Amino acid sequence: MPAKDFPPASPEVTEIERAFTRITYLSSRARQHDKLMAAAGVPLDRAATAVLRRMADGEPPRPGELAARLGVEASHVTRTVQQLERAGYVSRVPDPDDRRAQRIELTDAGRDAIARVRDAGARGMQVALAGWKPEELRQLATLFHRMVDDFLTHMTDEDTEEQPGPRA
Repeated sequence: MPAKDFPPASPEVTEIERAFTRITYLSSRARQHDKLMAAAGVPLDRAATAVLRRMADGEPPRPGELAARLGVEASHVTRTVQQLERAGYVSRVPDPDDRRAQRIELTDAGRDAIARVRDAGARGMQVALAGWKPEELRQLATLFHRMVDDFLTHMTDEDTEEQPGPRA
């Protein structure tokens, strides 16, 4: 549905969008990424970090599945996986469901690297949110997860609507 077909956003949703844009900008800055990698002691670029984060959250994917989950072209994932493979963070393994296909699996070094990145990120967030009460942090975590789940549901619905139906 084009944006003009949506009803106007409420003031609350407008403020959420503004805050979300600010945090997305802050967290995606190259300098912020470099600080996080230095704190984690892991020499990864942003694309490699995104791939490892996504891989750590599920079963070893096929490269095409990984590209779809990240919302990028398969060629981007192929280059990044090759870089991660050379660095020893991932390896290719046969797909148990189709021996002709391959899946990308985290190595012990890859699991260690992403654990260090996540720990460094959580420690930085702990410092930033030190003045928050535990109940406020629980509420924020709950609401963030709910928002992401709703975004994913909405995105899935949009993807389904965009698929052309069978031709008669």
